Amino acid sequence: MNRIFAVIAAVLLLAGCASNPPLNFSVPDVGVSSKKVDGELRSLTVTLARPDEAKGKIPAAAQHEIPQMWETALTEAINKMAVFRDDSANKLSLSVKILALDIPSFGASMTTKTIARYELIDRASGAIVYTQDVSAEGVVPATYAFAGVIRVRESINRSAQNNITQFLQALETVDVNKPMFPSQQGAP
Repeated sequence: MNRIFAVIAAVLLLAGCASNPPLNFSVPDVGVSSKKVDGELRSLTVTLARPDEAKGKIPAAAQHEIPQMWETALTEAINKMAVFRDDSANKLSLSVKILALDIPSFGASMTTKTIARYELIDRASGAIVYTQDVSAEGVVPATYAFAGVIRVRESINRSAQNNITQFLQALETVDVNKPMFPSQQGAP
């Protein structure tokens, strides 16, 4: 009986030591870009994909909190990176659509997968300057925390951070003068 009590006490003690981390998509260690995008970023929006657009699971609980947090973290990273030219004649919009947020339901090691479509649009012509579906994972080992809910939340954080990081790396290669999908304005 004493052993059972000791095991229960130890489990409660271990579970009480780790607190559930907040959702935090802020990307660590963002440096200033050496190459600038010749455009001023005028707007940034983040939305969840419609069911017919989704490329994976998106939990219903993510309806409001996830896009807002993604947008805040992305704005913070872009500001730190200083990758856009505020004095440029080119005005751009960045639209992000979260296509999947596949959260594990159980397991020792937790892996969350995110897929997001990033589109950089020329506001004057409507041309899609850049578009890419970025897929990333956030892996948290079983040794991170005793409680699975803590590992799941941290895997969500890491997956979103990795997704945004991949986009930021690709952003340095964007050439506004060579859009991926030119506008059809004025075409017969």
